[in-house]
Amino acid sequence: MKRSNEPIFWSLFGAGGMLAALIGPALVFITGIAVPFGIMFKPDTMSYAHMLAFSQSWAGKIFLLAVIALFMWHAAHRIHILLHDFGVHAVTAVRVLCYGGAFAGTVIAAYTLLMIKA
Repeated sequence: MKRSNEPIFWSLFGAGGMLAALIGPALVFITGIAVPFGIMFKPDTMSYAHMLAFSQSWAGKIFLLAVIALFMWHAAHRIHILLHDFGVHAVTAVRVLCYGGAFAGTVIAAYTLLMIKA
């Protein structure tokens, strides 16, 4: 029986979808509505100094990497399936483009977050 790498991509897709469904709306509300209008937070809650301090902590780096990477893998898998549904059946080229882009974005995000010094 031939081994497949599909479970890896489906698990990243599922994790990204779960994160997008549960955390995505909260992030949109907090960063787009609550903080700019001062509804539940002080207006300086998302100042550069606060966001830099958050991204310098290991918990902040892990959270940011998880959000960025899993959203990218979720989007890559959705685009891959969408292109397949539209009739683009160049499977290898589409996979390399979609999943390679998500992998490159994950590596760039991880490198950038690691370069932020405390």
